[in-house]
Amino acid sequence: MTYDVILPSKPKIVREEGMSGVYEIDGLYPGYGHTLGNSLRRIILSSLPGAAITKVKISGVEHEFSAINGVKEDVITILLSLKKLRIRITGNEPVVLTLNVKGVKEISAKDIEVPGQAEVLNPELHIASLTDKSSHLEIEMTAEKGLGYVSKEVIQKDRVEIGAITLDAAFTPIRKANYEVENMRVGDRTDFNRIRLSIETDGTITPREALEQSITTMIHQLKAIVGFKEEEVVIEEKSESKDKENKSGKIEMDSELMKTRVDSLGLSGRTTKALAAANVRTLGGLARKKESDIMDIDGLGAKGIQEIKKLLAEHGVTMKQ
Repeated sequence: MTYDVILPSKPKIVREEGMSGVYEIDGLYPGYGHTLGNSLRRIILSSLPGAAITKVKISGVEHEFSAINGVKEDVITILLSLKKLRIRITGNEPVVLTLNVKGVKEISAKDIEVPGQAEVLNPELHIASLTDKSSHLEIEMTAEKGLGYVSKEVIQKDRVEIGAITLDAAFTPIRKANYEVENMRVGDRTDFNRIRLSIETDGTITPREALEQSITTMIHQLKAIVGFKEEEVVIEEKSESKDKENKSGKIEMDSELMKTRVDSLGLSGRTTKALAAANVRTLGGLARKKESDIMDIDGLGAKGIQEIKKLLAEHGVTMKQ
């Protein structure tokens, strides 16, 4: 009889409307609804890449507390509008967007000149109003890709040219992400879970893409922590031809070699079985044992101990006394 936790279904679409989507995952083992639902929600909100304006340079303006002749809005109001700009960048490098307008005009995001690797998704966004025929507004904006929220203090750690104003950057393309858990029937049990995820994006990605990317991110993170890291084995130097001497007069064995499984080293079946029963499964684990520890292993006779000593000697290891 097996006691493996039953696997859930793949996500299914409940509703998709523009930038919003609702998705369900059925058949989750009791309690796994909140375990997976909360994890996915946190990843969706914090770990999906997006783009934002990080630096702005306005002609004739030295700081954000300025006013511009012939422009109805002050600099702070213009910057707040630019922070609402929704941008999609196809590459990974920062891009420069420019705005150069003269005369009486209501300026919106559609007036921004955008390079080929970028796209403005809300061209109707109001930026400023020019109120005089002699008015002139010239802005250079740097847009970058990133994750989550980054304060302007962090962005300012990089060299910023004179006259440039840094902005807090909210890179996340997600506006809202919520989940609900309800019970459902699986076989004779009624306490299995169903997750219902509701996602709203800014339009730079679809809600389905947001869910798929968050699941992929979770899988990659969990794969990275499967298993345990083998300890590095440092032993006294015995063979200069096999190991390189370090300053302390000791040598460091190849970490990959230390991961070699005992059952692949050509030992006799009896010796391999005895080591496995003692939970000695790798060459590194064997190298860390003292001779007295090896002698105490059940099923190992004098022949087995000599076999192990020979194996270790072949790899430049002398068994500890």
